[in-house]
Amino acid sequence: MRKKALPRKLHSGHFAFMRALAQGLNERASWDRYLRLEGEHTDLRTVRKTIAWIRDEFAAAARRENKPGTARLILLDPDRIKSAPKQPTLAEFAQAQGMEDFSETEQLEAYEEAYPPSARGGSGGQGRGGQGASAQPARRARVIERQLEALRWLQGLMAQDPRPGDRVGAWLNPSLARRLERADVPTLAMLVERINGIGARWWVQVPGVGALKGSRILEWLHANEAVLGLRVGKHVDQPRAQLSPATLADVVPAATAIRPFEKFLLPADLDGRAGRFRAPIEKCLILARNDHEAIGVWLASKQPGRINGELSPTQRAYRKEAERLLLWAILERQKALSSLTVGDVADYKSFLADPPATWCGPRHCQRWSPLWRPLEGPLAPAALRHSLTILRSLFAFLMGQGYVTGNPFAGVTLPSNQQRPLGSSRTLTFAQWDHVDALLKNHVDTEAERRLRRGMRWLYATGLRLAEITRARCQDLEQVDYKTADGLMATGWLLSVVGKGGRSRQVPVPTELVDELGDELARHGFERQVGAVGNQGIHVLARFDSERERPVPWSASGLYQAIKAFLARAADGLEGVDAQQLRKASTHWLRHCIPRPTISSFRPTTPPHTEVAQVHRT
Repeated sequence: MRKKALPRKLHSGHFAFMRALAQGLNERASWDRYLRLEGEHTDLRTVRKTIAWIRDEFAAAARRENKPGTARLILLDPDRIKSAPKQPTLAEFAQAQGMEDFSETEQLEAYEEAYPPSARGGSGGQGRGGQGASAQPARRARVIERQLEALRWLQGLMAQDPRPGDRVGAWLNPSLARRLERADVPTLAMLVERINGIGARWWVQVPGVGALKGSRILEWLHANEAVLGLRVGKHVDQPRAQLSPATLADVVPAATAIRPFEKFLLPADLDGRAGRFRAPIEKCLILARNDHEAIGVWLASKQPGRINGELSPTQRAYRKEAERLLLWAILERQKALSSLTVGDVADYKSFLADPPATWCGPRHCQRWSPLWRPLEGPLAPAALRHSLTILRSLFAFLMGQGYVTGNPFAGVTLPSNQQRPLGSSRTLTFAQWDHVDALLKNHVDTEAERRLRRGMRWLYATGLRLAEITRARCQDLEQVDYKTADGLMATGWLLSVVGKGGRSRQVPVPTELVDELGDELARHGFERQVGAVGNQGIHVLARFDSERERPVPWSASGLYQAIKAFLARAADGLEGVDAQQLRKASTHWLRHCIPRPTISSFRPTTPPHTEVAQVHRT
């Protein structure tokens, strides 16, 4: 059964447009000024349909108010009351008829014969002066004035302001509203949240809504910002690559709500200063006044310092688990972190296995976005075990530093560590990779597609982690000499990598991949030689499509999502187990692939003190 259309509401723009029509103003200009969101003014079907709907709504309201005359007046089209043709003056008539030498009496007789008084709406004396007018123009003017009065009365009666909880179908063009609803954006509040959460080009995720419709939705939201009480951020007007960290940080304010760790405000009575299990402050070895600061000290201890100003992958993984627990303790349990008991932890374990929908959101949503959520959905047993293990480590650290007196996670049983069944290894076979590589070769030759091809081949050939490949820069590559298996000298490339735990290593990179990178550099005006001074600072997976003067690095989340999407498309060309594997595959699977001998690693001739790692696949 087809879903019944939601009744639409009338806003001030509808009344302004109808006033303009009643006064004879340009229809197209008035449409673009007041009703652009309804569609193109060139789409006459939409324009006529909208005008008819507005008039019907006006007339229905007048009937409800027991004013049938007003209803008929609203439906009346003043343009049907035509103005009478302009009649010449007596002098103009005489000149046109060649009667300038006739007497005025003779001219008047001829004039009245041509223009009888009944047709002129008055006596012959009016015609003589040229000022006589028919009754029709006056009647048309009276109709217009009465219609304007009726519109002012109806606006006070019917015009409404949009509210955050209103359905999009109540205010937007029905076709446009259906597209938004199919994209899971049913209300105006959710529409603004989606726009703010994605930023520029938010409409890409709404099939059937392009840049033009997206811009008109933004215009309407900006125009109604005050009455809605919802603000579309300035970051939406600029491409993501052009936004500064400070601009993104302002998108969502800090609050005691579902917020990332760095934006979560602890209530004064639950900040942990008076936590039930706080140790005496004179015995505490860390400078932490509250639970939030204590977690920060623990995160810093996992890996002192930052890599390129960012948290390490280990620190991000640990922050995620502490963040979830802190949010749950305050928002769901109304307890300080340092007041949690073994019973609380057991309930938290159940919470992670079945979290509310309000706590869940899409994976890899940026932390600046209002769409960010601490969970994707229920944690699998292995993920739940990993989470509880990390949190047990957190409280063990806090105990060791004299911040708390006990570890509630030590009293909770961890989920069993079930081994993955045989044959379910997370890797691609040679045949599966050959299929993927063939699609990469035939991919559209754009900057974005070449970057995706480069990223997948580097991951497959080197076994790098996602964070490692996105941090790799041109100056990290070094050309070295080595001996082949038959004792001949050859030239190859090594990439210096700072990996997990801050450990440095070098991994071999196939020459053809470095040559490909050089071609991309030259294509965008940089030196083809990868190691050239002018290429310093440019990332291996740089985004050359950025509007900045220097290319910007591709984010780890952007690379992950692009590869997942590509592998899903690649699965469509396969069947059975192969298709299932590609749909499940991720960037991490490429680390476990054993490359064909054509791009296998080499052992360069390096000084004994230099650590050279073979491709790491564990």
